[in-house]
Amino acid sequence: MPVYSYKAFNSGGQIKTGIEDADSPREARLRLRRQGLHVTDISELEAVGEKSQSRLQQWRSRRKTASYLPQITRQLATLLRSGIPLNDALKALIEQVETRRLEVVLRDVRERISSGSSFAEALELHPGVFPQLFVSMVRAGEAAGNNDVVLTRLAEFLMRQSRMKNRVISALMYPIIMLLVGSVVVTILMIKVVPQLIALVEAKQQQLPTPTQILKETTNFLSSYWILLAVGAVVIGMVISAIRRTPNGKFATDKMILGLPIVGDLFKKQAISRFAVTLATLLKTGVPILEAIKIVRDVVGNAVLQRVLDDLHSAILKGADISTPLKRSGIFPPAVGYMIAVGEQSGELEEILDSLAESYDLEVEIATDRMTAALEPIMIIIMAGAVAFIVMAIVLPMLALGSS
Repeated sequence: MPVYSYKAFNSGGQIKTGIEDADSPREARLRLRRQGLHVTDISELEAVGEKSQSRLQQWRSRRKTASYLPQITRQLATLLRSGIPLNDALKALIEQVETRRLEVVLRDVRERISSGSSFAEALELHPGVFPQLFVSMVRAGEAAGNNDVVLTRLAEFLMRQSRMKNRVISALMYPIIMLLVGSVVVTILMIKVVPQLIALVEAKQQQLPTPTQILKETTNFLSSYWILLAVGAVVIGMVISAIRRTPNGKFATDKMILGLPIVGDLFKKQAISRFAVTLATLLKTGVPILEAIKIVRDVVGNAVLQRVLDDLHSAILKGADISTPLKRSGIFPPAVGYMIAVGEQSGELEEILDSLAESYDLEVEIATDRMTAALEPIMIIIMAGAVAFIVMAIVLPMLALGSS
């Protein structure tokens, strides 16, 4: 059923906007008229996140709705656990959802369920909002008849991933702000203060001290070639982006990132934690191991680990266990392989993976604190050194002027 966006006046003359699902614009107008609304404008909205969208469009759509997904998932689980039918639960969510994009998607999902589609089938048509992991878990929940339990696990998983992501972003925010502020200060000094001082010293026909001469040449270079430098930075960014769009290029750059001294360790532990918690969540829900590994492959977000999981998938098809390919990979620490082997032998793989995820969540927190502790003094030293050099280049000619 199409979804229409409308603009209307109510009985008090106030403007109201919203969306309404109906078979035609005429039916939508009639429905709104019964609600006491006089429609002045109505237009059909395209469904958000359809499968026909490109991967880039789906990524942008998912980025805009990702922060709301854990909340609506938990609310939906609570409603279903209370015994409310799925259609009525979706209707309640639609009435309180905060973004129009999600409202349109949920209306479409509800309409498709009313037309006979399963919940998972309706969600699968909106990959820009509901990732494959979400759809697969819902499909497993429908098959087992415990959608409320599955949605609760999904909400916990999404919240856990969101907290980890926010923790890393918060840790990087302080060094980035310091870098930006320091760059602005240095730029203002070099554009406003340094040229005036150099002109004053040269007017007195005095020789510039070496630091001041270096600073003058640097300022002249930046003033003359800043456009080329900006274009060069854009070109380099485009080249790196083009390289990362190729499988081999993404693998090489991700491998280089994992090899970085401080940041690489953090990203590696974060990826292993995401692997463990995602695989545990999927297996608990009843998703088959091969399908679960395919989903985890897309979740880890690192081409090096994705290649390891591709090898793991192929090895399982040939009859191997999970732990042996992970031990041989050189990416997963030996302890991870041994713990997974114990879980496979004891039949408690999900619990072992949960323990691994908790352990690596703590490792990520420690690595984040360590990275922040290392980056802060490095940034301070770099910015202090740059400012000190500029101040020295300014003070030396001033002292020379004062003594002349």
